Amino acid sequence: QLSGARAWLHIQDYEVDAAFELGLVKGARLRGLTSAAERWLMRRFDRVSTISQRMIERARSKGVDAARLVHLPNWVDVEAVQPLAGPSSYRAQLGIPPDAVVALYSGNMGAKQGLEVLAGLARRLLHRPDIRFVYCGQGAGREALVQACAGLSNIHWLDLQPVERLPDLLGLADIHLLPQRADAADLVMPSKLTGMLSSGRPVVAGTRADTELGQVVAHCGRLATPDDAEAFAHAVQELADNSGLRAELGQRARTWAVQNLARDSVLHRFEAALRECIASSR
Repeated sequence: QLSGARAWLHIQDYEVDAAFELGLVKGARLRGLTSAAERWLMRRFDRVSTISQRMIERARSKGVDAARLVHLPNWVDVEAVQPLAGPSSYRAQLGIPPDAVVALYSGNMGAKQGLEVLAGLARRLLHRPDIRFVYCGQGAGREALVQACAGLSNIHWLDLQPVERLPDLLGLADIHLLPQRADAADLVMPSKLTGMLSSGRPVVAGTRADTELGQVVAHCGRLATPDDAEAFAHAVQELADNSGLRAELGQRARTWAVQNLARDSVLHRFEAALRECIASSR
């Protein structure tokens, strides 16, 4: 501020809140101290942007003036990630029959993802050989998930894949899986959702209908009770048994991504807000 430069903070996750509310860090006094420091720091910035309206509201609750807040959702390259015209090359690579329905989880395998539900989901649908699960990613929670899935023959595993294969990976899915812990609702907006929607496939998300994630997914997929493998299994079976419904919801997902998350649209919004921020200092 001594130089007259403008300072801009972009919030991708509320990591402090999430750490306490997920029980990863504990202690009322420690939370009070860290929250006070966070509030002091956030109020020092000329602009604070974040990726969802609920996260904007939380910034306001932390004392950031509404005039300084900017909504900048995670963008996706809708030209690069498009619905595939044919089968994904991953089907042959993994040995998945062409007529099998693939339910895909692809992303970070960490503590706040609620990955435990994925093991229970696959176990409940073991009697459905026409439904295959692909779990792709790395993270601190992967080893525990692999152990929980031991002996399940309907799961295929992939490590983190090269970025140039992302469109083919996302197109492998007939159904995208998006587990989320209930106590993380509206603290985070999963960045992986953008690619899921752009790929033109329906999403089964573990979230409540009154969350912002729930409001997005409700019109292009199915909501399941967070941490409830039975609810996930019911939603996956419904979509697996109805290809027409999958196609309809997938088209809605693609349309929503193009209209709301296209890279150029979001970056133009950022440029306009940046110019306004600079102009306000003169």
